[in-house]
Parts: sequence; structure tokens; C-alpha cells
Amino acid sequence: MKRFAASILLLTLACAGRPDAVAQPTTYQLGSTTLTLSTLTTGLNTPWELLWGPDNFLWMTERGGRISRINPATGQVLPLLTLSDVTQTGESGLLGMAILPSLTLPAIPQYSVFVVYTYTDNGAVKEKLVRYYYDELLGMINPQVILDNLPATNIHSGSRLLILPDRTLLMTTGDASNTSLAQNPQALNGKILRLNPDGTVPTNNPTPGSLVYTLGHRNPQGLVRVAATGRLYSSEHGPNNDDELNLIEAGRNYGWPNVEGFCNLAAEQPFCLANNVREPLTAWTPTRAVAGLTYYNHPAIPQWANTLLLVSLKDGALTSLPLNASGDQLGGPAADLWAGTYGRLRAICVSPQGRVYLTTSNRDGRGAPAATDDRVFVLENRAYSPTATQTAQSATWQLYPNPAPAALPAELNLPALPEPAALELTDSQGRRVWLGTAAAQQTRLQLPAMAPGAYVLRMRTAEGREQYARLLRY
Repeated sequence: MKRFAASILLLTLACAGRPDAVAQPTTYQLGSTTLTLSTLTTGLNTPWELLWGPDNFLWMTERGGRISRINPATGQVLPLLTLSDVTQTGESGLLGMAILPSLTLPAIPQYSVFVVYTYTDNGAVKEKLVRYYYDELLGMINPQVILDNLPATNIHSGSRLLILPDRTLLMTTGDASNTSLAQNPQALNGKILRLNPDGTVPTNNPTPGSLVYTLGHRNPQGLVRVAATGRLYSSEHGPNNDDELNLIEAGRNYGWPNVEGFCNLAAEQPFCLANNVREPLTAWTPTRAVAGLTYYNHPAIPQWANTLLLVSLKDGALTSLPLNASGDQLGGPAADLWAGTYGRLRAICVSPQGRVYLTTSNRDGRGAPAATDDRVFVLENRAYSPTATQTAQSATWQLYPNPAPAALPAELNLPALPEPAALELTDSQGRRVWLGTAAAQQTRLQLPAMAPGAYVLRMRTAEGREQYARLLRY
């Protein structure tokens, strides 16, 4: 048993409540900022993943197999698909999800939607990764198995998914309750995997021909990337000790089962030295059952600038973990905004408006749910409104000349994008007149000559961010 214990700084709550006392908004004071927690929707069954989608809706998985979109303005749940072959047993079922927008910018929005879940094959529980196409008119169509036949049980199945700027996919896997798999480089369990969208191995993976990106994991259930630094972070369940927050680095070993938490025991140190073990940024004993992880850096809540936000199941806490400027260490103590007030917390995401959305997991068999469980909450600073300066800063591109002669090309001045982007030009009737792409770091682009009129140029990055510019031709 490890004896490391991480200190948690508890913030003073402006208001406390019971797990079922959520009918009225609840306020929390964070420095000079008043945060309001309210219920967006209720009556869910073990939500597992919650994402802010490229269509500005929330996307959600529930462990029993349902995939839905949620209107963030009304809380209306719009079911898309219930998977018929999901095996929900213990902690397993439908788990992580990731959305990859199309770079072709069709007239009807289309995305690749990746989901990971457990299924039964000849009486054995296994895990697979499946890609669907989402069409705004047709819904979820054309399923394709990307990776399957991974060993699974009723515990330690992972699994979070994350799209990287180069459009590759990260997938966390648990050790399937077989600790020997985590250190086996040939096995895909107890790992973070990196795949191309078609399931093939990226040519620049740490080990040629292998999907393994990192190894030595027990059960990682949180995964996030910080765009400003490119750093990756994961939260991971420990046994009875040492839940971990890890900085994920390609090719590194994270120790399990030979190392629990830090390399601070004499028996662990030789293994750490011989196997390039990356110690966690922090660890918790007793364990909290750490789960969803996201990144916050929005002026709506300035106290959380450059901060990881983590939710936990056993402790039911929303925990802030500030980072230092380079992101390679924590920049201050962890702090709970609340702990245990609303029961078990599983998933968390942040909207472009700086609102934090999170889900309970009170129907997962680990406690008595309230009548309204499970729920999606929204945490926000209702006093915040974007300033004119902040709005202006989002306009990072311009067209030259504008207005421009119709018979001449127009030159586009792009920001230095860290990722590829798709471009679409539409006329005043919404008809597409031109499609193009911009490579990462590309800063100049020419638009063709065209008929006189007003046009809108739309740019969508690989991670789903969009920008618009208007162009007049005469």
C-alpha cells in the first residue's frame, strides 16, 4: 500500500445541498466570481461521455448503448441511435466517443463519430471501436469496425477517445483486470493507442507498426489535449491507492502494475529507471475514482485560467488543477468546488462560451439514485458577457482587397493555423461556389475570380472550430 496522499484545498461553498436538491440553481463563490449551477436535463441512465459537438450541440453516450444530441439552450435530448450489440455488465457498456468533422464541407453537415463499447463474442466480453458517419438528414449511418477483439471484463475497460490536430485518434484501454497486459507491448490493453481514422497505424507512432502510444496503464478514464501547448493529460484509476493525473508523452511507460503512483518505494525505483517510467503530476490516496477531464481557459471564469477540471465518481467532486505556463507541472494546489453534493460525477466538457457541462453517474449500480437521476448540469458565470475587445480578437483573418474586382483573384490572409482547415465560399443565396483547403501553418491563399455579389467564406479546422469572413465582389 502506498502512503502518498495528495492535499486537497477545499473552497468555501456559497450554498450546499443534498444529491436530490437541484430543482433550483445553486451558487458557488470562486474568488470574486459567482458561479451558478443549474440542471439542463434529467432522467438519463448512466451518461458516460459528454462532448461539445461541431454543431454546437452537446453529444452524449449512455452506458446502455444510446447516443444522443442535447440542445444546450433547452436541454432537449435528441436520440440518434441505440446500439443493439452493447454488453452492459458491471462498469462496461457504451463508453467514450469522439467526433471528427469532415474536411469536405458538404452542404449537409457530416461527421465521423467514433464510439468504443463492450460486446459479447462467443460468450466472451470484448471491446471494439466503431466509426459511424453522421449526416444531418440521415442520422448515424454506415458503421465500420475500426478495432475489435480487445479482451474485456466487467471492470477496467477504459475508455476515452480524443481526436488530435493531425486527425489521428487516441484511445485509452484498461487492463481488463489482467495486470500482465499493461506491460506487454504486444497487447493493446492497459495502453493509450494512436490510430488513423481507418484503424491503421500512423507512420510516426513510437514503435513502427504498433498502435501503442503509451503503456503501463490500469484504467484511464479521462483524456484531454491543451491546444496552446500541445500537451496531453489523462486521469487514471488506481487500486486502493494512487489515483493519478498523468502528463502523456509518446512512448513512455506509466508503470502499472509494477509502480503505483510515484517511484517512491525502493522496490519500484529499479523498474522506473530501466523502463523510462513517467511519474504522475499528482496522485490521490485514498482514491477518488477520477473520471472525466477537460481544460479551461476562458475569461468567463478567470480563476480557472490555464486549469484542468476533473470530476470523480467515489468522491463526487469537481476539482480544479491549475497548470504552470509550460504545462509540464501543476501550477498550484488542487481545489474542490464541491465534493459529494450531487453524487457520482463521470463526464465533463466546456463550451466555446465558457460554460462547464457535467454529468452524474448515479444509476451505475454504485448507489441509490435520486428521482431525477441521471442529469446534465451546467456551471456558468451568468454575469459574464464578451467585451468588444474580446470579440475583435476572434477576427484573426482578413481578405485583400475587399471589396474586390470580380474579374480578379482575391488574396486571403490566414492565421498561422496549427492544423489543416477546409474552406467553403457561398453566395448570397447560400449556394456553394468554391471549395478549398488550407494546410497547417499556411498563411496565404488565393480565391478565384467570380461574379459580382456578396459572399461568405467559411473556414473549419480539423478540430471543428469555425470562422467566417465576408467578401464583396464588384
